[in-house]
This record gives sequence, C-alpha cells and structure tokens, in this order.
Amino acid sequence: MSKRVDQQSVNADQTFILFHTEACHLCEQAQALLDSLSVAYTREDICDSDTFVERYGIRIPVLLRQQDQLELDWPFDIAQLKEFTGA
Repeated sequence: MSKRVDQQSVNADQTFILFHTEACHLCEQAQALLDSLSVAYTREDICDSDTFVERYGIRIPVLLRQQDQLELDWPFDIAQLKEFTGA
C-alpha cells in the first residue's frame, strides 16, 4: 500500500530511501529485492531518529519514493516493487 508522507529531514538527492533497522530480516528481504532490480537507494536506520521510530516503528521496511513522497509498505513483492520504482 502506498502512502504520502511529509519528509523533510532526509537527503532529497536520492530517489529512494529504504527505512529499516539492523538485524531486521524483513528489511534484509526488502533490500535483496531492491538489489535484484538494481534500484539505486539509500538506507535510513529508523533508530537514528525519534521521528522515524514513531512513524515507521511497526511498519518497516518502508520504501520512500522522494519524487512524490509516496511510500511502499512491506510486504511487497518483486512485481509491486517494479511498478513502484519503474525498474
């Protein structure tokens, strides 16, 4: 499911941001899907920000498309990821 978010504290130079935490097996699965499509993205550990913890704490992994501020929430599959990223 895609959602719009107001994202001001993340580097706007990157097209996609994967919000995650360390040792999160679902986050590792999402990263593997992104890597398999050669999608350029940055990772943002939600533990580095109270705002991110509040927003994404129970939703990670979440992929943010900065162009339009839409989010793709887990679970997503390769087909959904291709559509969301245009890969």
